[in-house]
Amino acid sequence: MIQSLAYLGISTPSYEQWATFGPDILGLELAPRREDGTVLLRMDDAAWRLALHPGDKDDVAYIGWNVPDEQAARSMAKRLADHGVEVTEGTPELAGERAVENLLWFTDPFGLRHELSWGRGYRPATFRPGRPLSGFKTGEQGMGHVVLLVPDLAEADAFFSGVLGFKLSDRIVIDGKLQVRFYHVNGRHHTLAIGEVPGVTGLQHLMLEVDSIDDVGNALDLCERHEVPLALTLGRHVNDLMTSFYLHTPAAFQIEYGWGGIAVDDLTWESRTFDRFSIWGHRQPEASKELPPALITRIEQA
Repeated sequence: MIQSLAYLGISTPSYEQWATFGPDILGLELAPRREDGTVLLRMDDAAWRLALHPGDKDDVAYIGWNVPDEQAARSMAKRLADHGVEVTEGTPELAGERAVENLLWFTDPFGLRHELSWGRGYRPATFRPGRPLSGFKTGEQGMGHVVLLVPDLAEADAFFSGVLGFKLSDRIVIDGKLQVRFYHVNGRHHTLAIGEVPGVTGLQHLMLEVDSIDDVGNALDLCERHEVPLALTLGRHVNDLMTSFYLHTPAAFQIEYGWGGIAVDDLTWESRTFDRFSIWGHRQPEASKELPPALITRIEQA
């Protein structure tokens, strides 16, 4: 079973910018860089959480999921194979790059690469934020959450829920049309959300949760001071009750920077349906409408 979001890899021509954007704006720690220039960013005692690889265009390189051990990974690999998905063994070199004991990887129906890893490398009491910060909420809840865009939500639900075992937290339906499904694998309200957009696949945003509402406010001030464009103003979501704002990044996808998300208990949780995204706030500034809404790849549909 998947336990949490472990890490995320992005290919981007703007990788150099992340060496300052990550620490100075987001409060992430800059880890030692790779020989090829890859920027590695930490948010806790894990070796790294976010990797920005040199690339000719903005693209999702891989999404890393944590599983308990090799046995769990092999069990999931068999299930994937039974559903016609090719699973590839990781190499010692790749495991070293990911800072894990080992991994398996596969491609989802929409072309996104996913990695099942175990034995993540940790260095206790070594995380040093790039700027004053209370800390990030990780632990058993993992790195945060990702919101993916796909052309067929029903197909995505069958794969991520039916095959990979993500559990439905709730859904948002606006004007009678299903917009987004939210899934959990641990106490975090959602580790994965999926929205349907015809003809595209990609990453809409990565959510980072901090330990204090003041961390959110300080980040908001920093964005204003350094003229980092906001994608959505400060607001509070209807489903996970996260107080957050969204900012545009140098690599097309957005970051949700938030605090106060609720926990899910599978013994008592009942999935719900909402007709809006936020209780208050989360307004899109006019300037944001001229910027990329997500890191997407156009695909041909049959």
